[in-house]
Parts: sequence; structure tokens; C-alpha cells
Amino acid sequence: MNSYFYPDNLKLKMKHLLPFLFFLFSINAFSQQKDFTLQDIWASRQFAPQFVMGMESMNDGLHYSAMKMDDKGISIEKYRYSNGEKVADIFVGSSLKLTDGSVINFDEYVFSADETKLLVPTESEQIYRHSFKSDFVIIDLAKGSADYLSKAGGKQQYAEFSPDGKKVAFVRDNNLFIKDLITGAESAITSDGKQNSIINGATDWVYEEEFALAQAFFWSPNGDKVAFLRFDESEVKEFNMAIYGTLYPSEYKFKYPKAGEKNSSVSVKVHDLRSGVTQTMKSGDSPEQYIPRLNWTASGNELCITRMNRLQNHLELLLADPSTGETKLLLEEKSATYIDIHDNLIFLNDGKRFVWSSELGGRNHLYLYSMDGKRLNAITSGEMDVTEVFGLDEKKGSIWFQAAAPTPADRTIFNVKLNGKNQKSVIIPGGHQNAEFSNTFSYFILQNSKSDQPTSFALYNSDGVKVRMLEDNQGLIDKLKNYRVSAKEFLKIPNGQGTDLEAWIIRPPDFDPSKKYPVFMTVYGGPGHNTVENQWEGSNYLWHQMLAQKGYIVVSVDNRGTQYRGEAFKKSTYKQLGKLETEDQIAAAKYLGTLPYVDPSRIGIQGWSYGGYMSSLCITKGADIFKMAIAVAPVTNWRYYDSIYTERFMQTPQENGSGYDDNSPINHVARLKGKYLLIHGTADDNVHFQNSVEMVNALVKANKQFDLFFYPDKNHGIYGGNTRLHLYTMMTDFILKNL
Repeated sequence: MNSYFYPDNLKLKMKHLLPFLFFLFSINAFSQQKDFTLQDIWASRQFAPQFVMGMESMNDGLHYSAMKMDDKGISIEKYRYSNGEKVADIFVGSSLKLTDGSVINFDEYVFSADETKLLVPTESEQIYRHSFKSDFVIIDLAKGSADYLSKAGGKQQYAEFSPDGKKVAFVRDNNLFIKDLITGAESAITSDGKQNSIINGATDWVYEEEFALAQAFFWSPNGDKVAFLRFDESEVKEFNMAIYGTLYPSEYKFKYPKAGEKNSSVSVKVHDLRSGVTQTMKSGDSPEQYIPRLNWTASGNELCITRMNRLQNHLELLLADPSTGETKLLLEEKSATYIDIHDNLIFLNDGKRFVWSSELGGRNHLYLYSMDGKRLNAITSGEMDVTEVFGLDEKKGSIWFQAAAPTPADRTIFNVKLNGKNQKSVIIPGGHQNAEFSNTFSYFILQNSKSDQPTSFALYNSDGVKVRMLEDNQGLIDKLKNYRVSAKEFLKIPNGQGTDLEAWIIRPPDFDPSKKYPVFMTVYGGPGHNTVENQWEGSNYLWHQMLAQKGYIVVSVDNRGTQYRGEAFKKSTYKQLGKLETEDQIAAAKYLGTLPYVDPSRIGIQGWSYGGYMSSLCITKGADIFKMAIAVAPVTNWRYYDSIYTERFMQTPQENGSGYDDNSPINHVARLKGKYLLIHGTADDNVHFQNSVEMVNALVKANKQFDLFFYPDKNHGIYGGNTRLHLYTMMTDFILKNL
């Protein structure tokens, strides 16, 4: 009915009523939005994003393979990059079983060079962060058969095809083996491997954890040689962990070199498959040096050995002759602080040049060198740090790389010519961009996310033109619209010493600037890890949203010592871990306390690992600022942590004892005033439970009350079953009660 039929007084009433009705409608619509629950986040997996996995470029660079799992089993299919059209079935699991009749189950695969065979791990068992052992299976696509790589002796590690696809090298029981796929013969390259003593072709615990190097054998380009590392860890002290769950708990022992203690002696070997001779390279085998990387040159005539001194401030690239073991210096770098190891070494096929990254100019950039060690030119440039190298397109003479740009919180994909010209971002910057390229660099799969946007997967050509969307996670985006979600805002916070710190803030969805809110800070703060990132952070992001829904302002700050603001900012904490970082977090908390909508008496902090170390320092050294703190798996004294990580930033305890002690939380517990919750897994092979035990001793000695919880037989990740739900329920309850 039209309004002009209403009497005038009714029109007047409706005039005043309509805004009220609109207000009621808005309130009702807002009330329909839901709040997150811990069950939603940590148990139901209803907010888990979809991923595009198992896509591998085929040799021609025009096709890719993709793995498919359904109720019929596992299959691998071949598609065209250009239009996504399926062109063939490569493997159909339902039609193929192992020789013993069992079904083949796997979640990753590798092709042989000629793409006629697949190598897949089955029945895998995790060892440490990067290492695992499996019953590897060889699938012969041409013959339509499948069989175990090795039928006797137990599971294998790091199985890898030779470049010609006719052999497979693998590690078992600390020894290196070669399996001939034509004859079926299996031969041992080494025989002296022994648990907690000698390792061949794999690394010890500390190399795996701190150099991200687990597999330690490398085929030469033509497959006639295998280079490998041999670790003698017999002089390294053992660390023992009790494993519960049985009538009589068992003890797990492994070699763990703590700061200032003995390291493994590491030597470089090259085995020649034609002669059967294993030659030792003259790289030194002192426990006072490290060999964190081995790389063959493109021709395979020389092996490049990366050698570093124990303090990791002197790096050398050595070129070794595989037949004689003689070495010569290719490149040398020295630093007043430390040098980060990386994987940005590429030898060009012309045999005359190589690419290397360095912070020699104050930012991490790529450089082109000649094979006599002379620097030819800078390849990348700008006020940004190169974060990853995707590869070298030699036909076009260009490098694909990722850099922290346009802000330290972003990652952008770039392309640049080897001569340093025509550097350009391929996709419009903003958020976190990552890429997987085809073998010919004609196409790439872009993974892109932002702080409030789950990761999308799209196929692009090398000109940066989108071919098609593979997965946009629109279903998750739509689901999140039903919840009260606040924007994550990026800002800068002054540290009171002339430096602005990168930060983000999440305010309650019904934020009222006239009210006073408590602040919950989340921190990591250590070298090499930033928390202020413009990317989707999954469950932690949802947990922070949940806390905001409960009335907390959630904040994270990247203190001095974190990355992507240049070498000086990152290395400013050298020899004094914890000092400047804690000063910055305390300064940030003080700044937040001056904001008109913040209650300065209700500021808390939480962190995990290095973040637990930081939260423990903040609640003690910043006792007048922080009301509560939660420390999960914290380092409490750097003397308890491993040699490679700790000495990189602190030197040895013998050289820098005060640096170790001045900022260890156990030495500041007397200052504690607020509420403190300490959490640890008893089977943490990384940051040992010993750290929390010693923290408890110090707290008791100082007569300080605190809360403690430990998770039996859980490692540094504290996960499995209901563990994460239990952990985050406990932390949430502690925050609600004490902040």
C-alpha cells in the first residue's frame, strides 16, 4: 500500500519509527553473527582451508600431474597447464597392488627422470622435525607393477632416484645404500653406521634442526657419483628423555650438543659408482667447523662445499675435485656478527658463472659471480630483502624470486634479468605470495593470502596473466561472514629509542573508544621469525578473534632482532639475546597503555618457544607493566639450548658468559609480580623439558607462586588427539581469569 493513503498522523509516526526499525534490524542482523568457540577452532576443523596439493610439473613444462584421493583409492592424473584439461591417467591405485597383495597408500610421489617410474613413501614414521623413515615403494608405470624398494633390513630414509632413473640411493640404519632397479641388486656404500655414533648420508639432530638439512647425500648430475656427509657424533653428549605410558617408563637417548659442548666431526665423501671407490674431500673434519651445504656444479666435475667456522661468522665456498679430494677457495665471506645459511646458490650451465645471495650491502640481495670468485654485478636491488629464490630461467636469462615488499609484512614475487635490469613484481603486491613453477618457467601456481583472506591457488603464465583459479576457498570466506570478525590492522609502535616497530592490532568487534579494554599481546620475537605478517594464520588467527570477541584487544609486535628490515635491525641483538627484544616489548606495552581505550593495569603476554622465553622475560623484567604471562615450551637459560642456534647469536658460553646469564629468565624470577603459567611437553627434543624444570626450581627458591602444566610424551609442537584443544582451553581460561 502506498504511503499517500496514510493519514498524516500515521505518516508522522512512521517517519520516526522507520529509523528505529532499521536500528532494530541492524541489531538483529548483528546478533545473528556468531562467536568462535574453542571446539570450532581446535576440534571440528570446520575452518580448515582447502589446499591444492600433489601438483608436479611434467618434463615438458606444458603438463602437470595431480594426485586425487577418493573412495576408490589414490590416482595420479595428467593435465594441461593451458586449459586444465585432463589428458591421461598416470596411475590408478585401485588397479594396482604390491607383490604381497597390500594396497598402496601414500600422500606424495616423485617421478624418475624419464617419468616411467614413481617413488612413494608408505607407512611413514616421523623422527624429528624434517626426518622420517618409510617403506618406500617403486611403481613401474610401464610394466604396471609395484614393489618395495628394499625387502629386508627395515624402513628407509630419503630414498631418491638417480638422474637417469636407473638407481635409487637411500639411508638405512645410518648407512648409505644404492639399489640398482635394472638388476635388483642392493649394495652398501658404507658399513660403519651406528646409532648415536656414526651417521652416513643423513645428519645429526642439530644439523637437521638448525640448518634444515636432513638428507645428506647428493647425486652428481650424470648419476655416476654420490656425495655425502659422514657424521662422527661419538664424542657428543647424550640427552635422555623419559617416555611414559608403560608400566616401566623407557628412556630415549640421542646426541644433542648444547652451547659450548662438543659437536660432531663432519667429513665430506664422494663415492664413484663406476670404480666403487669412496674418496674423502679435503675440507677438514674438525668439530669446530660446519658443512651445512653440498652442491654439485652443473657439469658435475666439481663439488661445492659450504664450510663455516663454529661461530658462523666466516663462510667459505670450496670447490672440490671428486677424484682427488683436493679443494680450492671459490668465495669467502666474513661478518662482525653472523652469516645466515641459505639455499640461494645456483651454478649456471655455461660453467662460467653462479648466483649467490648475501647481506653484504645491508640488505639480502642476489649477486652474479664468475667461477674465479669475482663478483660481476648485483642482480636484485632495493630497500627489501630477498626471501626465496624460485629458480633461474637460463633461456631468458632471468631469476624468479620472492622478497619482503612493499612492507616487511608482505611477500611479493619478482622477476629480474641476470644483469640486474628490468626488476619487476609480476603480481600486484599485497599479502603473501608464493609460487610453484613449471619446469620451463612458462607457468606457475600462485599461492596468495592476506591477514583476513585464506590462501587462494591460481594458475598464471610467466607474463603474470591468470589462466584460471584452482581454489579460492570461497566456502571458508562465506562461512566466516557468519561470525563477528574484526579487521586486523597494521600499525607502527615507537619503542622510545627512535625506532618504530611493526605491529598489528585486533579490536573487539563491538569496539567502543570511550571504554577501557585489556590488551593481550602475542609474541615470538626471535631471530628469523616474524609474527607481523600480512598472511592467513589459520587457527591462531581465529583464536585471537575469539579473544577479541570476549573483549580483549589483541596485539603483536616485531621487536628488534626480527627479519626483513635489513641486516642492522636483524643483527642488533647479537651477543645479548633477550635484552633489546624485551625492552621493545615492554616499550610497546607502555605505549599501548597510553591509548585512551586501553586499561594499562590489564596487559598480558603469551608466547611459544622463543616467544615463551620472551613472555617469561616480560613478566619478570617488565613486572610493573604486565599483569600476566603464558610461556609455552620456553628456553629459560641459553646454556641449555643447542650449539648451532645459540652460538650463532651468542658465541659460546665460555666466550660470552654474561650474555647468556644477563637475560635468562631464571635469573630474574625475583621480580615476578603477576600471574605466570608455564607449559611444556615432557618429550620435547628441541627445547628440553629441563628448561621448565630449572625455571620451577628458580621460582620455588624465590618463593614465587605460579601455575604449571606439562604434557606427557609430547614434543615441541604439543599436538595429537585432543591436545591442542586442551592446551588452548587452559590458556583461554587462564587469560579470562587473570586478565
